[in-house]
Amino acid sequence: GEDVKPFTPEKTKEIVMSLQQPAVFCDMVGDWPALHWNVKYLSAMLEGKTIQFRLGLKTVDLVPQFETSCSYVEATLEEFLAWSCGQPSCLSGPFSCYNYSKYWAYADYKYIARIFEDRPEIFQDVRWSDFGFPGRSGKESTLWIGSEGANTPCHLDSYGCNLVLQVQGRKRWHLFPPGDTSFLYPTRIPYEESSIFSKVNIANPDLKRFPEFRNSTAHVVTLSPGQVLLVPRHWWHYVESIDPVTVSINSWIELDADHEARVEEAITRMLVCAIKSAENPSDGDLWLNPTEVEATSHEINLQYLNKAVSAYLRCQETSVSRQACSSSTGAKQRTNTACKRKRKEAGCEPESCTLLTQECDFPTPRAEDLQKIPFGPHLIQVLPQPHKMNVMGAVAVESDDGDLHENEGEDFGKLHCKRKRLLMTNDCETAAHQMDSDCSPCTSQTALSTNDLLDCLVNPHVISLVAQLLLERMRM
Repeated sequence: GEDVKPFTPEKTKEIVMSLQQPAVFCDMVGDWPALHWNVKYLSAMLEGKTIQFRLGLKTVDLVPQFETSCSYVEATLEEFLAWSCGQPSCLSGPFSCYNYSKYWAYADYKYIARIFEDRPEIFQDVRWSDFGFPGRSGKESTLWIGSEGANTPCHLDSYGCNLVLQVQGRKRWHLFPPGDTSFLYPTRIPYEESSIFSKVNIANPDLKRFPEFRNSTAHVVTLSPGQVLLVPRHWWHYVESIDPVTVSINSWIELDADHEARVEEAITRMLVCAIKSAENPSDGDLWLNPTEVEATSHEINLQYLNKAVSAYLRCQETSVSRQACSSSTGAKQRTNTACKRKRKEAGCEPESCTLLTQECDFPTPRAEDLQKIPFGPHLIQVLPQPHKMNVMGAVAVESDDGDLHENEGEDFGKLHCKRKRLLMTNDCETAAHQMDSDCSPCTSQTALSTNDLLDCLVNPHVISLVAQLLLERMRM
């Protein structure tokens, strides 16, 4: 028989668009063909096609392991699976320089539309229409494949809210509310459009350098196959694979607030690119994330800023018109591809990214129109964790009242000896090591650096104020 969902698409969308705290949907995707997308299945579908893997060290340092300090290899999923299982065949091939006991590998942020461009029928295996977004499928989603220990540094996404389906293995999510931003010491170095990184290594925080992190409130959850996590707008998150192989699928849902965020991102891009490009490129500062489009000219960045401002103003006009016609039947559903980052991989340049949000199809629901959020066995809220508990030493526990939280468990993620930093290279590990154990943007020194200045200039609070001043100027 047909799989019965606990929530209708309309109700699910209402929850997604209104809920301002992380929550886990259960029993919503039981009939999705995408649940069969384990690594063996995906390997057969890709038929030997190679994808890029990011490799990092499993040892835990006081410094976040940013993408600029990782190694990269091109490999097939078959080679990845053999390596993650410790098969002898891995003594040669792309992973041969990386001992599985020391390294993790992550094929992260792979656009499904790109890697399966010759098999578009597979897009329909992902059915975000069940969450109230008809027309949204795998074509508007990304794929994440990792080994045990693979992680994403703590960051927040500038655009949209995030729906994440766990397919294979488990991932542990550490989430922090937007109000904790100052406690997480935000930075834009390394620079990546729409990602604001934290200087704090959540797995092993340096409380001497970042004492305010003590005031942060972690919401920790272990996501299992078949569950879908809602990450609300501007929630910080650190994510780590805790099983030998993990597969996830996600999609960012566009919001009206993205228009102003794109203006802020355009300002940030102009400042970072202008100031960092003026530095001597031989100084060894890897400031641009490897996954980011190369630094563009000042003229192109200015065009991007003007288009972002124009889109914002058009959205405001549309909003006013819609309020004047409030008796109408409402806006049609947006089905444009979400563009979180401007990536060459997806063929999404700054101009097209701006045009994606020229319409305002997602009005913010009014509080009086929302029914009580139906928390329970099918919608589990991710609760804050007790302050005194070590956030990395936890196991998932589901309480009787439908709250998913973490309780003290096995000793997970212990501090190991300080790791040697990886350079961005495809050479073997003996050539990839660097003894400097602190490559952070704000290394202690007697004189201020360019990065010190940038940390102040492009602080999210400063950029928000600049964006408001610019938009006020345009309204005059």
